[in-house]
Amino acid sequence: MRRIAAAALAALAACAVVAGCGSSASSPNAAVTVSGSFGKSPTVTIPAERASANLVVSTPISGYGATLKTGDSPLADIALYKWSGTKHSLLYSTFAAGPQIIPAQLAVPGLATALKDARLGSRVVAVLPPKYGYGASGYSAAGVKGTDTLVWVIDLLQQYSGNQAATGPQVSSGGTSGLPSVTATAGQAPVITIPKSSPPTVMSVTTLIKGSGPKLSKGETVVAQYVGANWRTGSVFASSWPTSQRPAGQLFGFQLGGNVLAGWTKGLTGVQVGSRVMLVIPPSLGYGPAGGNASAGIQKDDTLVFVVDVVGSAKPV
Repeated sequence: MRRIAAAALAALAACAVVAGCGSSASSPNAAVTVSGSFGKSPTVTIPAERASANLVVSTPISGYGATLKTGDSPLADIALYKWSGTKHSLLYSTFAAGPQIIPAQLAVPGLATALKDARLGSRVVAVLPPKYGYGASGYSAAGVKGTDTLVWVIDLLQQYSGNQAATGPQVSSGGTSGLPSVTATAGQAPVITIPKSSPPTVMSVTTLIKGSGPKLSKGETVVAQYVGANWRTGSVFASSWPTSQRPAGQLFGFQLGGNVLAGWTKGLTGVQVGSRVMLVIPPSLGYGPAGGNASAGIQKDDTLVFVVDVVGSAKPV
């Protein structure tokens, strides 16, 4: 499933320059400019000189929405630039593909600083020298070296708590027609109980909690909580919910119809925001076409059971 491309993303502060970081108005980093409308692909100007060691944060567009809370995950549009020597290049942008969730637990320390107390509706720009980004080791998966400075442009759209869940009335607990049953405690991952019988050969979608929000359609960004279990083993192989090792959880943001399992696109299209649904996905709509997923212990013939809470969505601009 698609995760945000650059291991960790950030939220920004409403100050012009982060105090105490050695920032200077004469620093090349402070000369980075960003223009354009909120929610639209920005125009970014980076000097044709070497970046300095200063962390610089600015807010070219100040929003008036809620202040980001510590531990929450923002939904944001992001453009990420790599600044190498006197040249720069665009590494990643969501402005065309649709916004992404920024994990609450960040591996990029400068971003956590930048997004502290930022308001929704703001555009935050963070210029991060290596020590505030991925460090001396860089991030090879994104083509970032240990000497590269990163320029982040972040438009803050929405925010979600780590234990955010479906909000409508409960209409089912599953367990009928040979399907799994689901029990839940508020704020915790639902528990899936899989029957001893063989799995169905066709996909099923069971509404457990009926939301009242807009219906999902292909191409829009969906924000979801989920827990996934393997029918063959009865074991959970993935979950976005908070755990003792990951207390902030890791909400899943994705484009419906994009790089997710075919069963998710089929099962979630038309579901209303605020709903909790149980998807029973046969191999042909799961990992079967890919030959399984060894890292998750999924074989090519395994049927998968997902309980998905649709907590938010964003239409393409």
